[in-house]
Amino acid sequence: MGVLSNKIDREQLKPGDHIYSWRQAYIYAHHGIYVGEGMVIHFTRRAGQETRSGTILDRLLISSPPLRATFDTPCPRCGDQTRSDGVICSCLDCFLSGGDLYLFEYSVSPAFFLAKARGGTCTTAFSDPTDEVLHRALFLLENGFGGYHVFKNNCEDFAIYCKTGLLVVTNISVGRSGQAASCFAAASAVVSSPLRFMTASFGGLALVGCGMYCVSRYVSDIGVRGDVAKVPVEKISEMAKEQ
Repeated sequence: MGVLSNKIDREQLKPGDHIYSWRQAYIYAHHGIYVGEGMVIHFTRRAGQETRSGTILDRLLISSPPLRATFDTPCPRCGDQTRSDGVICSCLDCFLSGGDLYLFEYSVSPAFFLAKARGGTCTTAFSDPTDEVLHRALFLLENGFGGYHVFKNNCEDFAIYCKTGLLVVTNISVGRSGQAASCFAAASAVVSSPLRFMTASFGGLALVGCGMYCVSRYVSDIGVRGDVAKVPVEKISEMAKEQ
């Protein structure tokens, strides 16, 4: 692994690893926690309801449910999970849905984080010990992780919580997901920066836009933002009921 790719082989997997696989021509990635014996626990939204907006986005962001379009029969280990909702356990093949396997990295340096221009691949936050990660994933498999939301509470948010125990405690539009943060950072760089009017050259505009994007991504990272707190997994279901 390195700056260019987090791709790994299956033989390198260890229980407690946060893994992901790109969907829809690298538009979006689906994340989960590998729990051993070829199984992955992950957070899903039923196919066609990713954003629950009733728009084309629901078709573009079919990332969560395990898809077995190349098979005539359901998976012998998982059954038909294409209509699954919430936290589920799937075999690695169903989780990947024909895609490649990637490992999400923790405790990276700020320089390395910024060098990874695409969000949703690493964080500066530290992972907890494997036994704590597996305990959270297994507990949430039985008790749920609240309602799925593509920007506030998605599959990457689930995996990051399992690894760190951190939850956002403020009511803002973006959760812990690096993918969501990148989308908002890109939008901010394009339309929200007054600095874009301070230079007329294309090179200057590109530099300002890149700088805004990097800063927005970094301050949204779970490892540096100040609006997060360590929350015991046993309280997650209680919090979900209160919402």
